[in-house]
Amino acid sequence: MQEKTKIAVLGGGSWATALVKILSENKAEVRWWLRNTEDVQHLQQFGHNPRYISGVKFDLNYVLPSNNIQATIQEADWVIVAVPAAFIQQALSLLSAEAFQGKTLVSAVKGMIPGQNVLITDFLKNHFGVPAEHQCVIAGPCHAEEVALEKQSYLTIGSHDIDRAEAFCQLLRNRYVKANPLDDIDGVEYCAVLKNIIALACGIAHGLNYGDNFQAVMVSNAMEEIERFLHAIMPLPRKLTGSAYLGDLLVTAYSQFSRNRTFGNMIGRGYTVKSAQFEMNMVAEGYYAVQSIHELNKRLNVEMPIVSAVYRILYEGVGPGVEIDILKDQFK
Repeated sequence: MQEKTKIAVLGGGSWATALVKILSENKAEVRWWLRNTEDVQHLQQFGHNPRYISGVKFDLNYVLPSNNIQATIQEADWVIVAVPAAFIQQALSLLSAEAFQGKTLVSAVKGMIPGQNVLITDFLKNHFGVPAEHQCVIAGPCHAEEVALEKQSYLTIGSHDIDRAEAFCQLLRNRYVKANPLDDIDGVEYCAVLKNIIALACGIAHGLNYGDNFQAVMVSNAMEEIERFLHAIMPLPRKLTGSAYLGDLLVTAYSQFSRNRTFGNMIGRGYTVKSAQFEMNMVAEGYYAVQSIHELNKRLNVEMPIVSAVYRILYEGVGPGVEIDILKDQFK
């Protein structure tokens, strides 16, 4: 009898829940770490996450919830990190570098470590000694809510080791999920960070009653902005019309399920940052990411008017209407 692939998933949010659904339905053994003890107990008793996409029912023969992070990853071949970037250091604080030896780490986080302004893969390499070639990144376009509904979805797995990326793709593929490997892990990861910032900008514009015409122009200008940044920080030949780049940007900028677009929409309608965060009860990665990109760009000096506008709105208190009005005159 073939031994089950052992996968650890760290995080209790909607994307972690969707990944557990995909992997467990493909008959992998998924050890699932959630911080909240009550959530673990609820999962063990009822087989679903009480907080996020709770309509998904898990087969507990394949899913083992726990709030012991050391035990969760101990026997895993693959460790998926699906904790918001702002909380990763706290979540992994009980783990040592030895705990990750011999494992492949997969980042499902579309953000950067606040204050350090580094990608998740760089953080895992710097703090836990995980070699770059032992890491993968999950990119979209793919919303957790549509995975729960088993809508046709697409994933791109980035890695310096294309065979490792393909191996992880095989764990994900099913009748409603297609997955493809890509060797541009840095470009994919930076693009995932930037598209959340652009989605915030689109949400702000929508909250200010700008229409679809304006948003289409914003997204097309955003692609040029992303291309300039990627060329400055990690120059490689890459086709940005691919689904891992343009596709992920489009779904985040336009979808009703996009928490970054939702957050931006609330800001455009007059919410303060704190009130929007409180009401959403979910993390919009773009809020933290825009500060990191802003700090990085002090060195790179790339022309990034949309990122700069979002930064000034969220961190300097400039009125959303003022900044979008300025952008309106810059777009072409």
